[in-house]
Amino acid sequence: MQLSPSEQRVADAIAARRDALVALAGELIAFDTVTHTAGAAPRQERALQEHLAARLRRHGAEVELHEPDASALRPHPMVPGDLEFDGRPQLVARFRGSGGGRTLLLNGHVDVVDAEPRSDWTQPDPFAAVVRDGMLYGRGSCDMKGGVASMVIAACTLAELGVPLAGDLIVNTVTEEESTGAGGLFAARTITADGAIVPEPSALVVWIACRGSLLPRITVHGRAGHAGIHQLPPEQGGAVNAIEKMAIVLEAVRRLREHWAERPAHPYLSAGDCVPTIVAGGEWLVSYPSSCTLECHIEYLPERADEHGYGSLVEREFTRWIAEETAGDPWLRDHPPEITWGVGGVPPAEVPAGDPIVQTLLAAGRDLGQPHELGGLDNWHDGATLTVEAGIPAVCFGPGDIHRAHTVDECVPIRDLVACAQRIALAAMRFCG
Repeated sequence: MQLSPSEQRVADAIAARRDALVALAGELIAFDTVTHTAGAAPRQERALQEHLAARLRRHGAEVELHEPDASALRPHPMVPGDLEFDGRPQLVARFRGSGGGRTLLLNGHVDVVDAEPRSDWTQPDPFAAVVRDGMLYGRGSCDMKGGVASMVIAACTLAELGVPLAGDLIVNTVTEEESTGAGGLFAARTITADGAIVPEPSALVVWIACRGSLLPRITVHGRAGHAGIHQLPPEQGGAVNAIEKMAIVLEAVRRLREHWAERPAHPYLSAGDCVPTIVAGGEWLVSYPSSCTLECHIEYLPERADEHGYGSLVEREFTRWIAEETAGDPWLRDHPPEITWGVGGVPPAEVPAGDPIVQTLLAAGRDLGQPHELGGLDNWHDGATLTVEAGIPAVCFGPGDIHRAHTVDECVPIRDLVACAQRIALAAMRFCG
């Protein structure tokens, strides 16, 4: 299928708006929207969302800014008890169609990770965008203010050219993606759509699957005692080194990773994994440590999700494995490791390759002469929440290389920004009707 005259006109118009697209991405980068720990004060999230709202209203969208009541979203693993949305509004802009078509949601997050260490950046200010050698540099350029700029330009170009759509086109920008996922959860609870595109940096590949995450904390209890004194055996009341016992737990985790790696491979995702990330133990230099804790980051495949789309089955498997693998040690058999699960677990998701939004994006890529491949993201994204919580088939398709996310000298190819905007616009025309 070739581009229709109307589609070619839109593609050419977006190409002509290259500088405007780069400028918008630079404007978004300039807002300090560094993600936060729960309870921290907002930064410039409201200013950024109001900036986008004004642009979208000028192009005819019905725009709402919401500061959700976080308590209405609880209890939920993505919503910590001290999370509030004050000063961090969520944006929903609707370009209404004439009726009878499918609704397409364009979703992106506007929060970014910290730019530290700033001294390692080539440019003096990571929040002042720089164009160099065909790349746009700056914190968030890749993850994912570049993608947000592309989807906004795509929607605004369609409106500016008066391209008629039957279904609605919704532009939704959220906060909290880098910290909790609560912004995407609010979107899932309040927006209805037939398909969604999340322009995370997929290098223009259509990602249809992602892994879910869990955050276990394992605590091992020992018995305190003087480190300079020869100790009696544990069964006679002697000290027990909790750090040494944690080494047994670490070995159990290593064997579990090997076990998961031996399972049948997913076509687009890496095997499930459990990465030890933080270990802490001990109370005094001259005392046997009485406790030791290990924090881990689990990634699991969509096929391991429970009936609600989350990781309770993986939690039970992990708990059973640690108990069985450490029971060979007499102390740990009688004092088994304690496992708790931190707030922040997020779901995996997978959209069928034959879903209309997937096929629409693939066909648009072929007709635009772009890559038209399927893939997956080993981590999580807000689209998974839309799929699991709202039943909206949500895929990732965006500009840039995910390996540039969260890095010093973060950047995105400008040609990717343009290509992404063109393809989102074309997909909207075909999907919405």
